[in-house]
Amino acid sequence: MTSDEYVIEVEGLRRTYAGGFEAVTGISFSVARGEIFALLGTNGAGKTSTVELLEGLAAPDGGTVRVLGHDPYRERAAVRPRTGVMLQEGGFPSDLTAAETARMWAGCTSGARPIGEALELVGLERRADVRVKQLSGGERRRLDLALALLGRPEVLFLDEPTAGLDAEGRLDTWELVRTLREGGTTVLLTTHYLEEAESLADRLAIMHRGRIVTTGTPSEVTAARPARIRFVLPEGVAAGRLPLSLRAAAAGRRIEIRRLPLSLRAAAAGRRIEIRTHQLQQALEELLRWARESDVRLDELDARTASLEEAFLDIARGAAQDIAKTETAGV
Repeated sequence: MTSDEYVIEVEGLRRTYAGGFEAVTGISFSVARGEIFALLGTNGAGKTSTVELLEGLAAPDGGTVRVLGHDPYRERAAVRPRTGVMLQEGGFPSDLTAAETARMWAGCTSGARPIGEALELVGLERRADVRVKQLSGGERRRLDLALALLGRPEVLFLDEPTAGLDAEGRLDTWELVRTLREGGTTVLLTTHYLEEAESLADRLAIMHRGRIVTTGTPSEVTAARPARIRFVLPEGVAAGRLPLSLRAAAAGRRIEIRRLPLSLRAAAAGRRIEIRTHQLQQALEELLRWARESDVRLDELDARTASLEEAFLDIARGAAQDIAKTETAGV
């Protein structure tokens, strides 16, 4: 992919606050045209500091940022009309209606789409005449998104876009973001909802303490983590009857049975088993074959690949340990 196909390019980016605290420590990544890219991390990881630099709200203390081929801070006039920004909190005048707020915003936006169209996109057309202070928290988030879409942006920055939305509102927003992507809009979002990133993102980066510790597609990020199979053995069937290959290391991979929540040696009405494996299909086939041949019913059977949440937690823990070791070695 050539540089012309990337609409966001970050190289060696750094941001330092008063007192010498470095919130972003030399990160690099790029976002292709028409891509949804998720920036993830725990609180304090540096996500918001990074996004503010991409939006041109501050100048970096090191490295370079290019959005649509321009420096978003020094060439703001060339970038701002082509981007949309949804902040975590819009701070709208509470006594204006949703329509009045959108109309005010449209007056500051080049080539703004019709107000009714923007409100309809986010499902607020029937709430157009309601004052902002009377809107629910979720409806105010929808209004934030409507304003970000007024200028038909080529690049859309979404900071926690579904925070405060109910399940239906979250799914509606996901569908809208996918529609925007299909129309050619490039989306960079931050979110604490890992299911959201897993569902929406074409690629993602996970930050920890100002650094990017991993990047790739959601499937690439989760691929290194084992899948899991969970079930409950009936009373009277000992876990020791399971095939040995499901209880021991084999072929260079470790398959672990964890006893949840009761000891496998205790007599109990139910026995919860969890098998972790990098060969999900093979392990599941073997388990089902054993159950059929042994006439054993596996209750609450559930098999799935590793989730992004599991991968995120593992990566965050590993990154914290690596950083701690580095800092200790440097003392």
